[in-house]
Amino acid sequence: MTKKVNITTDAGADVASVNQAVSDSIKSWRKSQKLSLDALSRRAGISKGMLVEIEKGAANPSIAILCKVAAALGVSVADIVNVSHAPDAWLIENSEMPRLWQGEQGGYAQLLAGTRGPDMIELWRWQMFAGEVFSSTGHSSGTLELLHVEQGTLALTVGEQMLVVQQGCAAVARTDMPHAYASADHQPVIFTMTVAELQR
Repeated sequence: MTKKVNITTDAGADVASVNQAVSDSIKSWRKSQKLSLDALSRRAGISKGMLVEIEKGAANPSIAILCKVAAALGVSVADIVNVSHAPDAWLIENSEMPRLWQGEQGGYAQLLAGTRGPDMIELWRWQMFAGEVFSSTGHSSGTLELLHVEQGTLALTVGEQMLVVQQGCAAVARTDMPHAYASADHQPVIFTMTVAELQR
């Protein structure tokens, strides 16, 4: 399997450098925990083949796969894509903020900042165009997302419930179940999102 999956772009770094950072990081975390590819595959609920391709830098994993691998390793997605640091306060340059999802019309999801795992808090910026949808099967139990719409109107679906979040409004959602984001009309939507995945 050498096909790239969910190819993304990054503001300041090319796809290859993001893939290499993710590859090196996952391999390092896995080896530091003395986990085999088989063991991590079972823990994360993804195929061993996908893990092999990720560690070779030949596949660009989706946000959902990164979340599963991070949870299985007991770290955050920010740990894996190297935007978390250890000091009490730190600056993250724009060039260090990877775009981890790319929509068919040019929309994107950019990880702005994140804490070290296993208690994970992440700050994201999303821009989506008409017709683009991002769907997730759900995060670990108890995960919450806080969303604020800067421009446009967001259609937020969580389980069977759909919320229409207008510009300037916010929403709180429990996202340990299937959920999705899309523009609620034919206009672009820009929103910020905080994800809190806390081990309880």
